[in-house]
This record gives sequence, C-alpha cells and structure tokens, in this order.
Amino acid sequence: MRGILIKGIVFGGSCGLLLPVYAQPSLNGQSGYINMPSADLGRDGSLSFGFSSDKPYSTLWVSATALPFLQISGRYISIAGIAGFDDQQYGGGYGSYKDKAIDTKWRLFEEADFWPALSYGRTDIFGTALWRGDYLVASKRLRPNLEVSAGVGSGRIEGPFGGLRWTPERFPRWSLVAEYDANHYISDIRSKDTFASQRKKGPAAGIEYRWGWLGLQLAKQKTHASLNASIEIPLNEHEFVPKISEPAYFSGGPEVPLRPTLRQWHANSAYGHGLVSALSKQDFKNIRISMRGDEFVLELNNSRISNVGRAVGRAVRTALYFTPIETRSIRVVYTKLEQPIATYSFFKLSTLNDYLLGKIDRQRFLESVSITPGKNLELEEVDAQQLSASIKDSVNLEILAGKDGDIVQLNAEDNEANRFRLVPKTGVYFNDPSGAFRYEIAAAATYTRRMGTGLFLNSALSANLYNTVSGVKQPSNSLLPHVRSDVAEYKKTNSPKLDRLLLNQYLTLGPNTYARASAGIYEEMFRGAGGQIIYYPETRHWAIDLALDALQQRDFKGWLGKRDYQTVTALASLHYKLPMNVTATVRAGRFLAKDSGARLELKRRFRSGIEIGAWYTSTNGNDITSPGLPSSPYKDKGLFISIPLNSMLTLDTQAVGNFALSPWTRDVGQMVLSPGDLYDQLNDPRSDVNAYDGLGNFAERPDEQDLPQVNPPAPSFHPWPLVRLRLNDSSKQFASMEDKPGAVAIATGMTLAAIALDKPVNQAVGRHQDNRLLKGWKQIGKTLPIAALGLAGGAFALGDDRLSNTGLISLESSALAVAGSVALKGLSNRARPDASDSPWQQQPTGSSRFQSSFTSNHAAVLFGALTPFAKEYDQPWLYGLAAIGALGRVAGKDHWLSDVAAGSLLGYASGSWLWQAQRDESRYRTSLILGPKQAGIQVTKSLD
Repeated sequence: MRGILIKGIVFGGSCGLLLPVYAQPSLNGQSGYINMPSADLGRDGSLSFGFSSDKPYSTLWVSATALPFLQISGRYISIAGIAGFDDQQYGGGYGSYKDKAIDTKWRLFEEADFWPALSYGRTDIFGTALWRGDYLVASKRLRPNLEVSAGVGSGRIEGPFGGLRWTPERFPRWSLVAEYDANHYISDIRSKDTFASQRKKGPAAGIEYRWGWLGLQLAKQKTHASLNASIEIPLNEHEFVPKISEPAYFSGGPEVPLRPTLRQWHANSAYGHGLVSALSKQDFKNIRISMRGDEFVLELNNSRISNVGRAVGRAVRTALYFTPIETRSIRVVYTKLEQPIATYSFFKLSTLNDYLLGKIDRQRFLESVSITPGKNLELEEVDAQQLSASIKDSVNLEILAGKDGDIVQLNAEDNEANRFRLVPKTGVYFNDPSGAFRYEIAAAATYTRRMGTGLFLNSALSANLYNTVSGVKQPSNSLLPHVRSDVAEYKKTNSPKLDRLLLNQYLTLGPNTYARASAGIYEEMFRGAGGQIIYYPETRHWAIDLALDALQQRDFKGWLGKRDYQTVTALASLHYKLPMNVTATVRAGRFLAKDSGARLELKRRFRSGIEIGAWYTSTNGNDITSPGLPSSPYKDKGLFISIPLNSMLTLDTQAVGNFALSPWTRDVGQMVLSPGDLYDQLNDPRSDVNAYDGLGNFAERPDEQDLPQVNPPAPSFHPWPLVRLRLNDSSKQFASMEDKPGAVAIATGMTLAAIALDKPVNQAVGRHQDNRLLKGWKQIGKTLPIAALGLAGGAFALGDDRLSNTGLISLESSALAVAGSVALKGLSNRARPDASDSPWQQQPTGSSRFQSSFTSNHAAVLFGALTPFAKEYDQPWLYGLAAIGALGRVAGKDHWLSDVAAGSLLGYASGSWLWQAQRDESRYRTSLILGPKQAGIQVTKSLD
C-alpha cells in the first residue's frame, strides 16, 4: 500500500504543478480575498478543503463549485472565549462554542471584454443563521495577473467592501492580496465576551503561496494575524493519478494451447477451463460459456474494472486465444449480480482482431458490432446447463495492501463472486454535547456467497477496537420513535456484533425491469424482509422504483435480540438525469419513524466520477428537538460526497467511498439502509453502455485515448439556441395571427357578460356555503391546477418527443398566463368576494395589489396547461375539466365569476398561441439529451 500511495502522491502532485492558478479561498472557504468574497467561483468542479485561524474563530471548511454558476461552502466554526454549554452535567466535554453554516454564491453574469463578473452571495442559509448576510460583488481582471473587486453587503457584511489580488509574472506561485473588510464584528454572537469586540472594519493585506493543489495564506489585519491553509481537488479532471499499477490486458503466453477445433472443444473440457481460468485471473466473475453452432457466448461480469466497455474488451480479447477455430462470432452478456445489463455482439472476428491490433479505425469496427440492452432474445433459448458454473478456480487466502482503497485487508474470493474480507473500519461523528468530535475504530469481516442464480448471502461482523462514541451520556429527547437517535447506545457495545446477515434474490423481469427480494438483518439497527422493483428504460434519462420493507428494530447488543418498535416503510422514487450530469431523485412515501412525506436529492457527477450532492426531507413528523420549534419543526437535510477510488489509486477499482454530513441523532425523515439499492447497482453500468457507442476504452489503444468515448469532455449546457428558436417561432406566429382585434373584442364581451353575473352568482353561492358539493368543488378548484402542472411536467420529463414537446408548451403557456394574470391583479386591486358584497370594491389599504381578485391565477393555469393537450390530441373534454376546476374558485367564494372568466380566457389564449407556434416537435428535441457528448435541450433542425 505504501508503494501505491507514494506513486499516487508523486504523480498526482506532479500533475497538480501543471494546473493554472485559479480563484483562491477566503477564510470562510468561499473564493475571495481574506475575509471578503470576490465574484469568482473558481473553475467548474473544484472541491476545496481547508482550515483557517482568524481570532477568535477557528474554521474547518469545505467548498465546491457544484455548477459553473454556483459555489456552495460549508463551515464548522469554533469560537474561542465562549463555552459550548454552561451546564457541566450537560455538555461539559464539548469545549468552546461551535456552529455550522452553509453559504452559497451565484454568478449572475460572466466577465466580458468591458464588463466585470457579477455574483450574488447569501451566507448561513440554514439553521441558527448567526452569520447570515447577503452581498453583491463585481470582479474584473484588469490584467491577466491583476484582479480587483468591489461590492456591497447587508447583514454580517455591512456596506461597501473591496479587494484585489496581484500575481507577479516572474513568481506565478505567489500572490499579494489586499481588501477592505466590511464585516460587522460587533454584531457577532456574544462579541463582548470574545476577541470579536476588538475587531473593526478596515484594510487588511496578505501573501499567498500555491503549489499544485495546495494553498497557504498569511494575512495581517489591524488587530491580529490570520492563517488559511487549503487543498483544491479538480473534480473535472478525468483522473488524478495515472494507472501505472494497472495490470496489462491478456496477451497469450506459452501456457496457452493452440486453438482447438469445435469437436475438440466439446470433447475436452480443459479448453474451457483454460479460458475460465484466464478470465478469473483478470477479476471476471460468474463466468458462463457456451457454443451455439459457430457462435461463442460469454456471460460474465468484472469485479474490479470500472468501465463496462473496457471489461468487455478484455473478455473478448482473451476469448480469441481459446475459442474453437470455427468460431465466427462472439456474444458477451455483461451482468451485474447475475442480471443482464447488455449484450455485446461481434459478428466478424477478423474485424475485431484487426481493431484490437490497431489496424482499423473505430468507425469501421463499429460496423461489425451490435449492443442491445439486457440479454439478446436469441440467447434466451440457450440451455441453462450449458451456462452452468461447472468450472471453479482454487481459493487462496491473501493479505493485500491497497486493494479497493483499504490500507490492508485479508481477502479470499473465487470466480463465482464468493468472497471473504477482513478490513479495518472507522467512523466519525460531530457535534454531540458531550464531545464535538467522536470516532470509532473497528475490525469488520464480510462474507458474500452465491447460493443460486441471482441469490446471494451477505453477512458482516464487526468488533469494536476503540471508540469515543460510547462516551455520549445524554439520552435522546426526541418525541418521535427513536429510529436513529439512540445511535450512541448501539455504539457502546464492545463485543463483536452481527451487522448484517441477509439473503438477496435478484431477478430480471424484462429488458428494463429488475427486482430484488431481501430477508434478514439489514443493518446495525433494523432487521426485516422486503423488496424493490425498478423500471429503467435504456433510451430514457429516468428510472422509477418502489421499495417496501417490513422492519423490526434490533436491540443494542447486536445479535438476534429485538426492541418493541416495528414498522413498514414504503418509498417510491423517481430518478431523473438533468443537464451537467446532475441527477435529481424524489422519494415519497412512509419513512422509518412512521412519518410520511418526500425527500429530494440532488447530486452532480464530475469527470473524475466523484459525486457531490445534498438532500432535503419534509415529512409530517414534528421534530421539535433544537433547533426545531413547534412552529418550525426540524427537516432532515445534509450533504454527501461519493468518491470512486479508481480516481485516487494507480490501478482501476469499482470501490467507492461514501461520506455524509448531517445530524446523527435525528429521527425524522430517516430511511433504512438498503439491502442492495437497484438504482445504485445498475446506474453506472447502464450509463457506460448508453454513453456514445457503448464501448468506452474497449481496445485500450494509445492512439484512441483522446476520443470522447475514452476520455469524455467536461459536460456543458447551452439552452439558449432552443430558447431563441422558440421565441422566434412564437413571435412569427403572433405576427401572422389574423383578426387579433376581433379576438380581443370577443374576450372582452365574454368578460363583461360574466361581470353582469358577478353579484347574483356570488349571492347564490353564499347562501349554500355549507353544501357538501360546494365544499368538494372548492377543493377541486385548489388542487386541479397543481395536478395539471404535474401532468405537464411529467409529460415533458418522461414522454416521447411529441408528448414531451406538448408538456413543455403547457408549462410555457401556464407561466405566460400567470404572468398576465398577475399584471392584471396589480392594475385592478379588486377585493375578493369573501371580503365585500360589491363586485368592484378596492382592497383595503396595505393589502398587496398582487393578491387582488381579478384575475384568477388558478383558472389561468388550468386553461394554460390543458389547452395545448386538448388541441394536440384533439380532446375537447379537457376544456370541460378546466372549466369545472376554474369554477371551483367561484364555489369557494375565492373569486368572482368574471375573475375566473378572464383568467380562463387568458390561459386559453396563451395555450392556443404557443401551441400553434411550437407544435412541430421536429423543429426541436424537447426531451433532455444527456450524456458526455452533450447536455441540455438540443436543437435538431435548421433555424432556417
């Protein structure tokens, strides 16, 4: 392991020396100067960690440019001079006062020839908001090595501020930095008890040094000196460390026999054994081989190689040395957990061999290759006995250093994916009152065994070697069922514990449908039985799954005992791939503490494979544990990062390190640890197959390393061409519309007719307000517009080209109709019918004009959303549905009849106009086009 680490540091550091100098972090982690921010966000995909000392504050921070226009920073701040807790019985070991903060910075405009970059920032957006503030800052590079900034803030940054950075051309690693610090320190928490009371606004200056990924700043402020040390990781680098320890692909050797005839192959199993042995040594598992006439079939997966195309390339390269000489084609079924991901068919072995040898280019090779999702239907007829696991290699127990990123591990595995592993394990916990930093060190043993086709036994045993988590003394005061908040009690057990003992059965129900059934001990705190089913279409950018689990809480000892609590969780999830390699996941249903609600997850994958994301959960579980309040219950949220270790090591691996930052003693919005989440299992291999030609780094040829299939470019998103095209089409359609004055006159007449009925209709409705029919109708009027927008959004996100285009038009027309409705509200200032018997009485003084009655936003949305669908699919009944929903606003005395009439006409007009202008979906591809080649909404037809 030490050799691998040294190689990684040397090569990674050398690569870092070649990186240009970008934005530098301020003391709070955001790009800037010393204390003040700049408009720069750093390069897209940069992830920085650091520590700063700025009396009285010591800060651990992390910052990421999550999108080209968004920087997110997190801080853990310790304040010298203030005790964390006054009561020594509660929080006596906590130390100084500490607080967490999350900051954001949005770039509004990029720097241009004569214009500066402009960014808006908001600090401490959640939680205690001790450091809350807003600012607007502009930055300009006057010369390539000179940057200046000026801005204004409110909150903690009070008033104008500025900064500059100069990097001498002869000393590009060094920079001089200066700023005017506008922080209002006297307003900081208990500033009179800390050094903050002595700090004032004023100038500050410093010096910076940067070497590769490492940075250091020393600054002198009026009252003291500060220090900031950081490391920046460029996540959009394809790899940080060259794969200098990666084993070479199979190239034969003296032990490889001459290729047999077909008769010899069937007569002597030694030939098949030789192939299986050669594949097994390259980390291929669950290997099945068969001959179908002159076609050779391989079914397998690889436990180490991260790219499917490269794994398949190594498999067929090896097969060419062993298959019978009569073989005319090779099919490879690549699997995951013995479930088929894709079938690779190679119809001309001479062309395959020429490509592997570098004699032909990729385009010619692709003419002889076919890739289909799942298992090719022709192969379903293959005799199962022919593909059975009849050949097994011997198993050796080995001590390995560096495998899968572990410092050391005791490992034994065979070609059926049966594996034993013993490794050290660590856990870190922050911010408990009895100690701000808690950790555990344990030894963990895992054993996985294949019991049958797609049936696996997964087990894990751990022994606590040392931990400080057991020092937590304060019991949880959560009023919800303690599904997570008793975590310290589970950690206090020092004897070995059974962390997992689980049977998982994986099934393929169709080319795009997979399922899992599970039973046993899921995790440290819960056991049970359940399952998951997922639909993952290969030509789409979304997947949907349903997980259902019946669970029993385990006792603290960690064996077969139980507690009284049991529950059933049910979560439906929609996974949607957005531009810039961003994935949005929405989970809705019943969580662990029997609370119901929804959880939103957003994550972005960078070229290195590293993912950064966040989640936010809202349920009906009222968690009022501080900082939650009865009026504002706590909502579960957090940040996470997933690091594929192949980007950090000198050899390829599928191992991934996962880290999360969130409160660890919360019960609201919690989920059980999945026995084997199908989306996580399938997403990476399916993404590899669907990217470009699906072959990735197939031949590992040096001359193809610059191809996008091998080294994908950084993703980009340019929606403006499509927006401009739609705007042009809409403006042309509006100009060509005949008799616009006549249409306006008709709409005016219909509105006036409704005005004449305003008072009698309102009086009639008022006499029957207790009628159950009217109450139900009122509820329909509230919910139907939301449902219509959901229909439009779902059609746009999940539909085919025609449906997706109609859904987008629906969303556009709804937005346009609401904009027009809000403008009319501001002009009319009309009182609602439940506040006045007079149809045209003005709202009381002080009421928002945009809350006035005329017109109805709900009616505008309904007709705006449904009109494009009614016209595109010739469904006039949708107008009746929209009218029923719109009139529900009258039934509830929320609007006058004329409000609804005007809003409906506005929505109908918007929907009709935009549908006429944009209905030809062949002019646009309205579905999101995603992948390394491109991201966003692609224009597929000439603008002419």
